[in-house]
Amino acid sequence: MCSIMGYCDPSADEDTLKKGLEKTITRGPDATKVINTGRGILGFQRLSIMGLTDAGMQPFELDGSYVVCNGEIYGFEAIKKDLIKKGYTFKSDSDCEILLPLYKEYGTDMFGMLDAEYALIIYDKENDEYIAARDPIGIRPLHYGYDEKGAILFASEAKNLVGICQRIMPFPPGHYYKDGKFICYRDMTEVKEVHSDSLDVICTNIREKLIAGVEKRLIADAKVGFLLSGGLDSSLVCAIAQKKSDKPIRTFAIGMTEDAIDLKYAKEVADYIGSEHTEIYMTPEDVINSLDDVIHLLGTFDITTIRASMGMYLLCKGIHEQTDIRVLLTGEISDELFGYKYTDFAPNAYEFQEESKKRIRELHMYDVLRADRCISVNSLEARVPFGDLDFVEYVMSIDPELKLNKYNKGKYLLRHAFEGDYLPHDILYREKAAFSDAVGHSMVDYLKEYAEKMYTDEEFRSLSARYTHAKPFTKESLLYREIFEKYYPGQGEMIVDFWMPNKSWKGCNVNDPSARALSNYGDSGK
Repeated sequence: MCSIMGYCDPSADEDTLKKGLEKTITRGPDATKVINTGRGILGFQRLSIMGLTDAGMQPFELDGSYVVCNGEIYGFEAIKKDLIKKGYTFKSDSDCEILLPLYKEYGTDMFGMLDAEYALIIYDKENDEYIAARDPIGIRPLHYGYDEKGAILFASEAKNLVGICQRIMPFPPGHYYKDGKFICYRDMTEVKEVHSDSLDVICTNIREKLIAGVEKRLIADAKVGFLLSGGLDSSLVCAIAQKKSDKPIRTFAIGMTEDAIDLKYAKEVADYIGSEHTEIYMTPEDVINSLDDVIHLLGTFDITTIRASMGMYLLCKGIHEQTDIRVLLTGEISDELFGYKYTDFAPNAYEFQEESKKRIRELHMYDVLRADRCISVNSLEARVPFGDLDFVEYVMSIDPELKLNKYNKGKYLLRHAFEGDYLPHDILYREKAAFSDAVGHSMVDYLKEYAEKMYTDEEFRSLSARYTHAKPFTKESLLYREIFEKYYPGQGEMIVDFWMPNKSWKGCNVNDPSARALSNYGDSGK
């Protein structure tokens, strides 16, 4: 990960930007550089992943134009060769150095051309303007706001802008900013052609596209590791990666000391694929003591996100402190594409597809945000194979009738696609368990108990009444909101709502986001 920031006005104060940028130093601990473009200020904090020499340091400059980018540009080598043929020269092996030449050649059309996870800010010298853009899923973070004079600022995280901007909002994924407007260049939920092929054809495509998504994310000049929960999604990523590697990959799992569900399954996967596996345990004290820090680093009050972040944060903290790994592959985004436990209750294919579209559009505020913050705060980079653009576009285009759970097993298409020797059968067909539950049911129980002790019933009612947007509905949600407001006062609208099952569906009108609240939880917790 890296951190970027732009104060896009000739009157921008450099000290103000520097103070804001300092708040995310863990995203880019290797080097920091701030430059005045003459029409504003750009800042960059580097975590060296590609092109590890000093020549790869940003901002990059071309004919008076500048760019800062937190990104991974896949297939950049081929783009670079084409640009060299057009007369451009390069000083580093950084993938992001191609961006200014590409912009000079294609303008804003370049954003739709990129196979990438990125957030960037460009100062265009020729047109004397700032351009910003974010990848179509929002895997790389970007926020924006305006100072008291109306000048726009962009930054990797909301915390960079606290105290500078009155209202901070997430930059919409799949958009670029130009001439004061946010323009959509790619909507990942738009289906151009519905795929109604045979099950075998569809599953073959799912398998090949996910393998390609994993393979391209193994390329790094820094060391790569893998988060392994023992659930279907992370296990598939690790199994594919191990097949593509000539030596054991490094896998990492975490669980509560008393009732970790995932650890035994993670070890089973690690033993089966032959990875070098590390287990980390967390205690109730670790969870409670980390809560304040986790909400601060996340910048959210969402219950699901916070619960799931506890284990991920502590796991990544251990990886950072105990290893020299700098890149982590994770299993996020599969659920939004293939379904959760609650999507078993979808009344029809249309409703399933609409729910999937909603979740993909909002991912950058929830699971993707969690993965980015928990990993980056520990000076690591997250890569998300299920978020591969070609893979997402294809799965979103599969006839939703085929994605409904008609098979008595959720995510059947994904499971069927990898039948064979990738994973043990009991892992491949293991019931879905949410990460916040699977690290140990006791973790969520401890958080609920802690929150219950914080407020009387009357305090809960009176304090909750202060909020109109995403009003707290349990003592746990109130606790999280109050901690959030301590660090991000008045910024609750950054998060659209709570990540909950679709309450309009029969069987989903529950008051807790855990799958344990659903009637079809079944064997998920065993």
